[in-house]
Amino acid sequence: MKVVNVVGARPNLIKIAPLMAEMRRFPDIEPVLVHTGQHYDDNMSRVFFEELDIPLPDYDLGVGSGSHTWQTAQVMLALEPLLRDLQPDVVVGDVNSTVAAALVASKLRSPLAHVEAGLRSFDRTMPEEINRVVTDALADYLFTTERSANKNLRREGVPEYKIFFVGNIMIDTLFRYRQRAEALCMPARFGVPINGYALLTLHRPSNVDVPEVLSAILDVLNSLQEHIPVLFPIHPRTLKRLKETGLGDRIKAMSNLHLMEPLAYLEFLGLMDQARFVMTDSGGIQEETTILGVPCLTLRENTERPVTITEGTNELVGVSPERIAAAAWRILNGKAKNGRRPEMWDGKAAERIIGILREKCAGAQ
Repeated sequence: MKVVNVVGARPNLIKIAPLMAEMRRFPDIEPVLVHTGQHYDDNMSRVFFEELDIPLPDYDLGVGSGSHTWQTAQVMLALEPLLRDLQPDVVVGDVNSTVAAALVASKLRSPLAHVEAGLRSFDRTMPEEINRVVTDALADYLFTTERSANKNLRREGVPEYKIFFVGNIMIDTLFRYRQRAEALCMPARFGVPINGYALLTLHRPSNVDVPEVLSAILDVLNSLQEHIPVLFPIHPRTLKRLKETGLGDRIKAMSNLHLMEPLAYLEFLGLMDQARFVMTDSGGIQEETTILGVPCLTLRENTERPVTITEGTNELVGVSPERIAAAAWRILNGKAKNGRRPEMWDGKAAERIIGILREKCAGAQ
């Protein structure tokens, strides 16, 4: 069984690591790794291969940055001749690279597996939502992380035999590397006490591309950093917008808000694990904080990962300074939301996925 794994962005690499490790356990599986180049700088890509023991890509398409449409089109053009030659049994991927792989695989009639299928924010203005809906419509194997995803797929008419509830593969990686991340002593590296700082990530276009929204978030950060250190590994997109809008000068005036380059996986995990709370607009961080038991304030009006709210430590606070500040103060006053580990988030998702693929693909031969 030849499995072509398509990755392009940081979250893909975190998810592909346990899958590749599990595939290598079986001599009847030939894993092939294709990197589209969607994230291509060291901290956004290369270092993840080294830290997570991922073999170097068999193929690097070198697509690079661009608009969503351009990026997807370039990945498709590069993937089509490659997938035709490889004739894979299964293609695995996510984000822009995923929808490109899904379209090409579908046209070449190659079986397609979608990891993290069925997640829905119900916000079609999010490019990721379009990617998810299209990929799920084309996939042959839909591997879900939470029960709500199964319901979403059924509602969209996906046959039951295509849906497999396997748990969260990102948590496989977290469990495997948590101790290694803790050993880095990341809070000490930045001169902050354990459980005595807030951690911030911010990159979504709806937050950073609208100056009024970005300015409002800076308002609440200015207030918070007077009471607790705020560590801010800044995404290249966000840094660019701060410079373009002139809002970067406001951050320079915040003495207790610390900007830093994007962090490698283990470094960020080490900081996240020992933070008082996390503020983010990322999807994966909502899941990771739930497992770590760290309060998470999601700076969005919706989430495609509702189990992190119903069972985990996540709270949707939007981008209103008042709502963000009120939630942060509750945490600082010892009233953080408690959570529990969601069903099947046990570090064995990769084992289940590969088991299903081996069984189904063997049966199809």
